[in-house]
Amino acid sequence: MPSDSLVFVIFLIFTGAAIVATVALYARQALIVSYIVLGVVMGPSLLGWVTDASLIRDVADIGIMFLLFLLGLNMHPQKLFRLLGSATIVTGLSSLVFGGIGMAAGLILGFSWVESLIVGGGLMFSSTIVGLKLLPTTVLHHRHTGEVMISILLLQDIMAIVLLLVLKAGIGDQSLFSDVVGLVLALLGVCLLAWLVERFVLIPLIARFDVIQEYIFLLAIGWCLGLAQLSDWLGLSHEIGAFIAGVALASSRIALFIAENLKPLRDFFLIIFFFMLGAGLDLHLLLDVLIPAVLLAAVILVVKPIVFNQLLVHTGETPPRAKEMGIRLGQGSEFSLLIAVLALQTGALRSQAAHLLELTTIITMMVSMYLIVWRYPTPIAVNDELRRN
Repeated sequence: MPSDSLVFVIFLIFTGAAIVATVALYARQALIVSYIVLGVVMGPSLLGWVTDASLIRDVADIGIMFLLFLLGLNMHPQKLFRLLGSATIVTGLSSLVFGGIGMAAGLILGFSWVESLIVGGGLMFSSTIVGLKLLPTTVLHHRHTGEVMISILLLQDIMAIVLLLVLKAGIGDQSLFSDVVGLVLALLGVCLLAWLVERFVLIPLIARFDVIQEYIFLLAIGWCLGLAQLSDWLGLSHEIGAFIAGVALASSRIALFIAENLKPLRDFFLIIFFFMLGAGLDLHLLLDVLIPAVLLAAVILVVKPIVFNQLLVHTGETPPRAKEMGIRLGQGSEFSLLIAVLALQTGALRSQAAHLLELTTIITMMVSMYLIVWRYPTPIAVNDELRRN
């Protein structure tokens, strides 16, 4: 049954997702986890119906690109500045703790110092996708909980982008310093260009033609893809460019309108993203790191909520709110997966270390999603009383 057709892969993803989603709803299980399980079943590890690595990578790249654009639309810079002090303290101290845990685990498993540093760096971050996808819109835009979470996640995303830049600099033949300087200048240039285009081109166009929703849709997608491609040409990545494109529009009043109207597109690529997480797992290669990954994931799942809870309480948050935010932030990040893949491509990580980081991240994301969906208000809660849009 395996096929090299992209249409066939899309058919498998969405027909299969429709089936497993129906079963998951009847069984009162989280939909996102069912998409990952579907990917594992249809991927090379089990049925092998999706085997073409290039097709998987291309579709996953498109999904991540649009997901980061839509996430960027929710990253309000003014909210970050307003909460900068407490968010910086929480993000900085928590990153040191989580990075230290990952580095210690790497050294215990016999990895090199560089590999252990990268594993530690990958475990510093929480999932922006899980955090925002499972946070009700009303909380996200109108409550203090959403503002604090967005501030922490934005600072973490900036740290992750810097780490990706450092890893990407290792691909070239020039010195690491010159590569990093070049990429930082490129990043600053893209940010400046994004601000100028948003201020003097996009906003006037949106104000002039905002009654034509089809045009706003096309303009948003064209802006995302255009800046993503420019970033790739400058040596950054499509994902970083798409994220900057979203952040550039986040401070405008049209951002919420765009995000609301692009929700179907967001959900379309969320299904692809989580399916590809599962399909990209080779269970045979992961067997040798299964026990360390499970143990490390357990430590992360226990320590992250506690650390965030304590730090947020010390910055003035109420204990119930701090506890909820700690659990919502208590998993690995999609950026960790990007870091593992890029570090493996550049030779900074051996396959065993990369697989440890990937499997640990996915385990924490799956368990954390279950905890959040069952305990707190989310748009996809299995309990009707907890379902909030």
